[in-house]
Amino acid sequence: MGTAVDASSGLLAFIRYGFMPNHLGYCGGNQADLLFEHAVAGRADPRLAPLLAKFTGAVPYLRTIAAANGIGDPFDRRVVDAYWVGNELLDTVEASTLSRTLEERFGRQLTGRLRDEVLRKPPQGARPYHLFHVLDVYRRLEAREVSMAAMESCRISWGRVRSVEPAALVVDRQPLVERDGKLELGPAGAERVLRSLSGQGFTDEVSVGDWVSIHWGWACEVLDPPRLAHLRRWSAHHLALANSTV
Repeated sequence: MGTAVDASSGLLAFIRYGFMPNHLGYCGGNQADLLFEHAVAGRADPRLAPLLAKFTGAVPYLRTIAAANGIGDPFDRRVVDAYWVGNELLDTVEASTLSRTLEERFGRQLTGRLRDEVLRKPPQGARPYHLFHVLDVYRRLEAREVSMAAMESCRISWGRVRSVEPAALVVDRQPLVERDGKLELGPAGAERVLRSLSGQGFTDEVSVGDWVSIHWGWACEVLDPPRLAHLRRWSAHHLALANSTV
C-alpha cells in the first residue's frame, strides 16, 4: 500500500472536494457550514465521519475501494484520494466487484440498454472513480438529459493559476466539450474560480504557477505533480470509456 498516511486527514480531504456541491444543495446533508469550518481549521474530528456518510453517492465507492485494498476506514486519505483524484488503489478493485456494487445500487433505476451500458464498463476498465460516476452513471440516472454544463461543473478538473485574487483565482483550464458526438477536453482558457467564502478557503498558500483542482467552480486544493498526474491519467481513462457509449 505504500507509506502509511494519517487516516484522519482523509476526512478533511473529502470535505475539500465535497464541500461546494454540498453547499449548493446537490449532495450530502445540511451541515455544510460545520464541515467547512473543520476543513478550514484543519480539525479532523472523527465525529465528522457520520456527517460525511450522508454523501450517499460517493461513500459506497469509498467502501468499495477500501475493501479491495484491505483498508478498514473508507475515509482513509489514500481511499479518499483514489476516488476524487485517482491513485494506485483503483487498480486493485476487481471489475466483478464494481459491477456487483453498481447492480446492487442502481439495478432497479437502470433498465434495458442503459443498465447494460453501465454494467459492461467495469470489464472494460472502469473503476470506482468520481468521473466514472459523473459520465457513466449520474447522467443515466437522471430523468432529463444531463447538460454539458452540469457534467462540466461536477467533474474534478485542474487549472494552472494565472493570478491570485482575495476571493478567486484566475486559472488556465481545459473545458469539457462535445465534438463530433464525443466528449473531450478543449483548449485551455482563462477562467475565474472561487477560492474563499467570507475570507476562508482551502488554498491560502496558492501562488501563480501552481496547479489546483476544481469542483463546481471551487478551488479544492493545490496539486503537487504526482497528484496532478493521477488526476490527468484517470480522467483521460474514464473519458475514453464514456465515449464508447456516448
